[in-house]
Amino acid sequence: MEVHEDSSSVILPAVFLVYQTISDFREKLKHPVMSVTYKEVSLYDAPGIAFYPGKAQLLSCKHHYYDHIPPLVNPGQPGDIECTTQRINYTDPFTNQTMKYALVVQGPRDVKKRELVFLQFHLNETDQDFSAIDYLLFSSFQEFVSSPEKAKFMKDCESSYSSWKFSGGFRTWVKMSLVKTKEEDGSETVEFKQETSVVNYIDQRTKPGSDQLFFVVFEWKDPFIQTVQDIITANPWNMIALLCGIFLALFKAADFAKLSVKWMIKIRRRHLKRTRQVTNHIS
Repeated sequence: MEVHEDSSSVILPAVFLVYQTISDFREKLKHPVMSVTYKEVSLYDAPGIAFYPGKAQLLSCKHHYYDHIPPLVNPGQPGDIECTTQRINYTDPFTNQTMKYALVVQGPRDVKKRELVFLQFHLNETDQDFSAIDYLLFSSFQEFVSSPEKAKFMKDCESSYSSWKFSGGFRTWVKMSLVKTKEEDGSETVEFKQETSVVNYIDQRTKPGSDQLFFVVFEWKDPFIQTVQDIITANPWNMIALLCGIFLALFKAADFAKLSVKWMIKIRRRHLKRTRQVTNHIS
């Protein structure tokens, strides 16, 4: 009876441990852990900045360094355009009917020197109550330039990326950061995060009319590319090793119980033999 109780005290916890191990393994498969890593770079791949100016006109575009923007010269008048730009027309990816016009500008690269791109737009007149220019960011200007189907490239970008706005009468400073997400199938998606600061533009022109001036700055926030991926912490080899240990313990417990039964039977036979010998001696 004692042997049976000893075996049960070993087997029942072992069975529970096997069940718990398998359950934990399945839960870890269902719920992977998010891993975030950061990679430092000195040069980014120059992003593409697609503007949708509508009736607005690009007056100037320049690259500056170390967060320094010189004072404006003749604001509202055409100036130097020292940026790499391309203009493209394509159909709206959501309606496939409306034609859209985009001005694509090469963004900054050198994050160590705090390179920035400063653009000035001018809108002569508008029939709207509020004036703003839409834009979107995509990861590589070079990929756009190298693409044989630029219209399709822009339609895919507009379908994949979010768009933002900057208003007239202000200088909008956009600080970008890059987030890459690795999917389960091995593919990688890119997302831009932005921090914007807006300051009012004090119009000191002698005859400011009803026109609007737009100022926008693009700069990298920091030299770190963030990579996000899901990691499955369940390790099948650990589970197999643990189960092997449990089964080995069960086998040892079974062997111990078997030897204990044999020992008890042997003791019982000796006891009966001695009892018979004493009985025979008395007789």
